[in-house]
Amino acid sequence: MSGSSLDGLDMVFAELSEQRGKWSYEIKAAETIPYNAHWKQALFNATQLAAYDYLQLHAAYGKYLGQAVNTFIDKYNLHHQVQLICSHGHTVFHAPDKSFTAQLGDGAAIAATTGINVISDLRAMDVALGGQGAPIVPVGEKLLFEGYNLLMNIGGIVNISHRENDTYIAFDVCPANAVLNKLAATAGMEYDAGGNLAASGTINEALLQQLNAQLYYTLQPPKSLDNGFGLATIYPLIQSFSLSANDALRTYTEHIAVQVSNSIQSIMQMPLPATTQLLITGGGAFNTFLVEKIQAAIAKYNIAIVLPPAEVIHYKEALIMALLGVLRWREENTVLASVSGALRSSIGGAVWIGQEA
Repeated sequence: MSGSSLDGLDMVFAELSEQRGKWSYEIKAAETIPYNAHWKQALFNATQLAAYDYLQLHAAYGKYLGQAVNTFIDKYNLHHQVQLICSHGHTVFHAPDKSFTAQLGDGAAIAATTGINVISDLRAMDVALGGQGAPIVPVGEKLLFEGYNLLMNIGGIVNISHRENDTYIAFDVCPANAVLNKLAATAGMEYDAGGNLAASGTINEALLQQLNAQLYYTLQPPKSLDNGFGLATIYPLIQSFSLSANDALRTYTEHIAVQVSNSIQSIMQMPLPATTQLLITGGGAFNTFLVEKIQAAIAKYNIAIVLPPAEVIHYKEALIMALLGVLRWREENTVLASVSGALRSSIGGAVWIGQEA
């Protein structure tokens, strides 16, 4: 899969097993393939393309994904072991209120390039049923991480999941790395390693107030964000204050912590038992300062943050995409209506037969 932070292509080879409804997994190979300048620019500018050029990019990116899979198989000697590919693709347009979502990466091109069966377009069915099409990871969290009832992924966008008995609530909280990385770039850095720049900055209270006053944060779930909110709305707002990179990063880090705290308070019944844990994954989990600020903001709820092994932090979402592919192949639900707000839970994903008959 490819996230909104545009850091690269996450690839996982996982072996998934199911016995009597209990799922287990083993990650046997995993890698993030950084995008070169061409792909980073092409994906970033995709929203501005004419229809003809967009479809051309869709096909070219699908072929690129297929070639990346072939290289991955060669590198890790996985020949004749990969039975199914599930590709999330790269989200360009996400407008469930207008009944559409679009991820780049033609599944047919992946199947043709690899000769392996492919599942793609994981969100489309849920959106067609009136859902948000996001988040789609809760099914995977339910089956693979059942020991936790509160989970958060910090990628380009922060999303959070909460399970109460057998009912899930999950939604996008706010932009995260997509904005943090843009701010770090103004200081000549690809990202703010460990949150060190933010830690040396000062909160601008006027900016923080305007960030927290955004309309999206007043909406109740189900709700989701597209990449444009962070890059076209939030980032220009921050830039309008003409702050140093350190102060901008410090202020936005505080904003993320506030919104995580507000989101948890809105979906969980207080007070919480002292044993409540929040599992954090995604690239933002390596931002030590951000995690510290989130922990400080939620400590009042008796919640302790848990960081899993680095392999899970890096690749949990890609792992879950693999599971969604298997569920689709088995014709089992991949999206929960309680999360997305759709008319019903659904089996999402287009199937492309890459192998010869």
